[in-house]
Amino acid sequence: MAQRSRALTSNRLGGWLTAAVPVVFLGVLFVWPVAALVWRAVAHTGDAPTGSASLGELFTRTHAAHLLGTTIAQAAASTALALVVAAPIVWLSSRLHGASAMILNAVVTVPFVLPTVVVGVAFRALFDGPLAFARIGSGWWAVLAAHVFLNVAVVVRVVGAAWRGLDTRVLDAARTLGAGRFRAWRSVIAPALLPAVGAAAMLIFLFCSTSFGVIIILGGGTLQTLETEIYQQAIGYFRIPEAVALSLLQIVVVVVALVLTRVVTAHSRTSATRTRSPRRRRLRGGARLWAALAWIWTIAILVVPIAVLAVRSVRPGRDGAWTLAGYRALTEPVNGVTPLATLRYSFVSALIAMVIAVVVGVMAAIAVHTARGVARTGGAVLALVPLGISAVTLGFGYLIVLSGLPARVSSSPLIIPCVQALIAIPVVIGIVVPALDAVPDRARAAAATLGAGPVRVLWTIDLPAVGRSLAAAGGFAFVMALGEFGATSFLARADTTTLPVLIGSALNRPGATQLATAMAASMVLVVVTAVAMLLVEVLRPRSEVLG
Repeated sequence: MAQRSRALTSNRLGGWLTAAVPVVFLGVLFVWPVAALVWRAVAHTGDAPTGSASLGELFTRTHAAHLLGTTIAQAAASTALALVVAAPIVWLSSRLHGASAMILNAVVTVPFVLPTVVVGVAFRALFDGPLAFARIGSGWWAVLAAHVFLNVAVVVRVVGAAWRGLDTRVLDAARTLGAGRFRAWRSVIAPALLPAVGAAAMLIFLFCSTSFGVIIILGGGTLQTLETEIYQQAIGYFRIPEAVALSLLQIVVVVVALVLTRVVTAHSRTSATRTRSPRRRRLRGGARLWAALAWIWTIAILVVPIAVLAVRSVRPGRDGAWTLAGYRALTEPVNGVTPLATLRYSFVSALIAMVIAVVVGVMAAIAVHTARGVARTGGAVLALVPLGISAVTLGFGYLIVLSGLPARVSSSPLIIPCVQALIAIPVVIGIVVPALDAVPDRARAAAATLGAGPVRVLWTIDLPAVGRSLAAAGGFAFVMALGEFGATSFLARADTTTLPVLIGSALNRPGATQLATAMAASMVLVVVTAVAMLLVEVLRPRSEVLG
């Protein structure tokens, strides 16, 4: 009896500790800077040189209503275009399996995890090169195209998984009752996919409403959203009250989008669970032609921009001369630090962030997995928050917090990896929780009856069972940390500059050499990201779905 009591106490203590570490991490790295931002808005709006001003006056001064409308409009337009462009790729994804499905998933996912500054560079090369005749250059059309490129993966992963899970017997029954192909699709498949389409749309809207790097690079210096204006007010003009007011408005937009995303995503997952079926159909007859056309469409949308970037990295000038000057420039110092040293720092920082994200994310996933009812739902919602919060708002909050801390703390080399890990932890949780849910409870029960404690059960049963998922989560965490730009751009110093921040800085400086360096550095990140995503696809359990 006493042994059983000690075991129960140990279980409860282990559960509390497992939940406590992620909560503390989230509190320090997320809640604290956001709370400091809110407090600054409430208590110190009159500290600026412009004089005391209410929140309403600050909104008027910064044209917040116009910025809000522009932000929502471009996010909605980006979402609609992404759904349309991704439709053929979703159909292709639902029909493929094996190695071809693995290759398609890698091709689709690489753009999603690329640093936004790299995407901006790629589309600048595309619109200044092969598509120069379209006279797009910079502006909203360029931004929308880049947003579509980035977010096709969300539609394919979410909607494609739901489509693959549909019970094809219902479709067969509709066909045998005389329904044509289109009518059967409209009456059977389309209604079943609507929740997944809604979930994908909400996620894309969330990501595009907080877009920063793409708009900075492709906006030509004239496009403004809430995200870019927060950065301009805080860093460009040092108008802290105005930046704080816009940050609060941005937080409201993000929270509303997060709540809607969670509601629609939960509905999507419930629908998919009811209709899941393992049966797949081979491509036959005319479907092969449509599949070939879908592959061509996929390559045109997702591969061509990267291919153009690769060419421009060795042919950056308009004179058509081929050169490796951009790659050679990676060894030349900029402000005393070479891009190659920046690359090394980025790798080390991303590796540290990956370890932090996996450790904290696994603990959070265990806490969510073992929780029930409201606690599980609340944990799942909290896990999504860092993924959706504005990186610029978060970076601004860090500036406020760090300014009041001792120099030893504010200059710690662990700050940037921790910030990068915060962005990656939601993805780790999203991958590990379903994997833990799939582990049979009878295996844990058998180990417990043989005297294994909670830690030993975790070590001998759970972790081996979810090993492939952990490897996939680590790969995603690494590439997300490597590409983080928004919050890191606020915190980077000369000795802690990451490669995405260096690329952004190079693009802001005139000269063909700077452009060549930015493109060469971008290609380095593309190659690393592509290799990491291929490894993720190899290691990923076949039943797993991103997000």
